[in-house]
This record gives sequence, C-alpha cells and structure tokens, in this order.
Amino acid sequence: MTDSDNSRTLPPVTRRDFHSFVATSLPTYPELAASLTAPLDVCNDDLAFTIWREWCAARQHVIESCLRQQGLETKLFSMVGSPLHAADAGKPADEDLGYSDALQEERRAFTLEDEVAETLWDTPAESIIGATAKLHAVVTKWQPSLISDDYPWPQIRSVIADLLKIDVEMSFSHSGVAT
Repeated sequence: MTDSDNSRTLPPVTRRDFHSFVATSLPTYPELAASLTAPLDVCNDDLAFTIWREWCAARQHVIESCLRQQGLETKLFSMVGSPLHAADAGKPADEDLGYSDALQEERRAFTLEDEVAETLWDTPAESIIGATAKLHAVVTKWQPSLISDDYPWPQIRSVIADLLKIDVEMSFSHSGVAT
C-alpha cells in the first residue's frame, strides 16, 4: 500500500464532537452522551488533544487492518484445512488472498498506533480536554473490553465522565450561560 497514514487530513473535531465521542465510548455512563448536547463548538488548541485525534485515526486503522487480517485468515484456513497446513500447502492460497500482506499491514498499523500513543503520553495536557483525551486513549487502548468491570477500568471511566462534566460546566461559566 502506498497510502501513508501521515498524509491523512484529520477532520475538525469540535468540543461537542469530542464530548459525544468520548462519552459514547464510556458504556458505564451512557446517559452522559445525552447530557453533553450544549453548544460547545469551540475547537481546542491543546497539543495533547491534537495528538489524540491522530491517535484515534491510527487506532481506527488498527481496527480495520485487524478485521481484514482476521477475515483473510478465516478464508485461508478454510482453504487449507488448519494452521499447521497453512505454512506449507497454503502458500499459493496465501498469495491469492493476500493474507501475509494483510498481516504485515496489521503489524505496521499497530506499530504506528503505539508510536502515536507514546507521543501522546509524553505530551503534557494543557486543558481538561487534553487530559481527558489522554485518559480516553489509555482506557481505549488497554482495557480488556469496553464493558470491563475489573478494577481499575470502571473507576477510570468515572474520572473521564467527571472531567467531561467539569469541562461542560467551565465552558458554560465562561460563556455566561447558567448551568
């Protein structure tokens, strides 16, 4: 593939978009997404937030490449019988399907996502949105599932929800709108 992830232009993300996106990814707090509908369309220039957007694009590429690789793997194994046969007898089928190429693409996607995540962790947040974005990335990247009730994932999701609520309240107080 000649398309570079670095050449993608990121869509503008407004504060409302950010709140809705993060809140909907917190299944512990589904009601939070509905409460974050205030007009908060002010973009934030926090570098951590900007890097978080890059990380989201890289994360989406990981998900897409993983799903593609898994689909091709299933097809390959149905053609050659088992993973043991895939190494020898499956080479022509692999070449026809492009499974090895998809596997390499998945590895590249994971590497890029890890690199952007490291940059995000190393970038100091300058706002509540920046700090929330960093926490969201940690939860999204490392929790075992979106609905994990194992410690500390519900507690971390609770902190993210609190930060979103605080940011909404601060935005309203700065805009002169009563909360």
